[in-house]
Parts: sequence; structure tokens; C-alpha cells
Amino acid sequence: MQEGSLLLVTGGTGFLGSYLIRLLIQKGYRVRALRRHNSPMDLVADVAARVEWVEADITDIIALEDAMKDVTAVLHCAAMVSFHPRDIARMMQINVEGTANLVNLSLEMGVKRFIHVSSIAAIGRTKERPQLDENAKWVQSSGNSQYAISKYMSEQEAWRGHAEGLSVAIVNPAIVLGSGFWNQGSAKFFKQISDGLKFSPVGRSGFVDVRDVAQFMVHLLESDVSGERFILNAQNTLYRDFFKMIADALGAKVPPIAVTPFLAEVAWRVEWLKEKLLGIDPLVTKETARSSVSSFYYSNEKSRAAFGFEYRPLEQTIRETGAQFLEARQDGLGPRTLPL
Repeated sequence: MQEGSLLLVTGGTGFLGSYLIRLLIQKGYRVRALRRHNSPMDLVADVAARVEWVEADITDIIALEDAMKDVTAVLHCAAMVSFHPRDIARMMQINVEGTANLVNLSLEMGVKRFIHVSSIAAIGRTKERPQLDENAKWVQSSGNSQYAISKYMSEQEAWRGHAEGLSVAIVNPAIVLGSGFWNQGSAKFFKQISDGLKFSPVGRSGFVDVRDVAQFMVHLLESDVSGERFILNAQNTLYRDFFKMIADALGAKVPPIAVTPFLAEVAWRVEWLKEKLLGIDPLVTKETARSSVSSFYYSNEKSRAAFGFEYRPLEQTIRETGAQFLEARQDGLGPRTLPL
């Protein structure tokens, strides 16, 4: 990929997209990015003037046609993440239909590279197979969240594009960490623990710095790797240890109550009942409760072997994010981004 090439980033105002845009600009690329008309620009305020912004939804194929003119590569970060049943139809539309639209137009308009952001949720997870790598095949299971299904189906659209001649690479990030909006995504953990969160689930997952995900995507963009997927994971860690690291970084108390599978089942049912009776959005749903007490190990051997890639230590990511949270708390918890 030549310096000065025009790249399209979807989800440009979001968490990962904002870091990716700043890195691409730093590398000398021209960036066009999609945003919805009501998207907050806080995370890209420092580079917004250097980006060509296009108001478009990835489910609007007419708007996408204009956005993709003269584009050399697409870096597809946009997705909807929800674990509430009311959002399933919209999530499927955005994650699956939206990806299909981008793939179809990329094929039609001669896009040279398509980098798709998936998730570890799209890896074939079952209780009988707790250790997972890129070769783990998808397994139909009642344990799959609707979000996981949507990401698996969106991957299938990307692979279809590859089969039809599009140069495609896919990344499957673990839980992505870093500063952003403190009431959204993984950054919300810092606010919750600062506020005195009492509960810590007994499960385990993988975690990765948002800057490492962006950097790996740029490596893929600049390579000839095609038809491959990569799990992006710095470290597999118990949630209780993860929460302790955050608490230590903030000088806060470690959540004292361990959430066992039994308590998780009780919790989501109580929250479901509160929503039905009082109209209050649930703190946990059936899907998030069950996920929080599951334990999986995600291999990073393939990604580390590619490009000689090394991840930032999890403790460093948490320490740097925690420092920005403490700073942000002094001014009303305004959003922050970590330096590249």
C-alpha cells in the first residue's frame, strides 16, 4: 500500500476506528471515514480536520457507493455490539448486511485490500474446547450470543468476498482495552470499579490494547497477507485478576463478591424481571451473565509470528488507561485517547 493512498475507515468516530485513523494519518495515508449524522466526534477531535468525512450508514448502499469512489482499501471497524434481545434485528442488519454491502461494492469498484474487524466471539467456542486458535471451527450452540452469531455471519460475507477475488484479511480481537468514552465498552470497567463495583465474575477471557489492534491492522494493510485470520490477544486473564489490576491502578477497592455460575443465573433473571416490571434497562442480560462465568484461552501464537509482532503488557495498558481515567474524573469524565 503506497503512502498517500486513499483509505476508507468504517466506524471512524468509534473506539477502535478513532485510534486507527490517527495511526493511518501518522503513516501518511489519506483517510476517508464514515460517520452517522449524530456521531460524537470527541475521540477524533485532534485529527478531524485531516479526515474526509462522509455521512453514511453501512446499510445504505447508495450512500456507500459515493463513499467508496477512488478508495484503495477498506478497513471495516463499524459494528453494533449488544446483548439485549430487542437489538437483535438491527444488529444483524448492521453487522451482516452492512458487511455484505461493503464487500459487494469493494468487488465492484476494484478495492485492492479489505481488512475486516471481527471478534473472538466469532471463534468456535464450546465448553469441551476451552483452548482456541484460528483453526477453531464455528459450532452451532445455545451458548453463542446473538452478537457472536452476527460476527460469525459477517465473517462469512468477508470470506465470500475473498472467494470472489477480493484480498481479505480478518482480525479477531479479544476484549479491547484503552481510553475512550468512560460509559461505553471496556472503558466502563474503570468507571464501575471507581464507583465501588461489588461483583467480580469467576470467568476468564483475553484482553488486548486498542493501539495494538490498530497497529496490527496497519501491518496487514501494508502486507500481501490474504485469506487469513488472526486472533489478537495480549493476555488471557481471570476477570477477578483483571478487576484487581484496574482497582490497583485507580487506588480503588477490589470488587469483593465472586459471581459464580449460580449467582450469574440468579442475577440475569432478577434484572429481566426489573426490566419487565419497572422498565429499567438490565445491568446484565442472560448472555452477558453466562459469558462472564465462562473460561476460554485464546492463542496469540499466529499473530506474534506475523511481522515479529509484540503486544503491550496488559498491566501497562491498564496503568495508562487508569491514569487517564483519574485525570478525566477531574473534569467530569470527558473522553480520552491514549497516545500512539
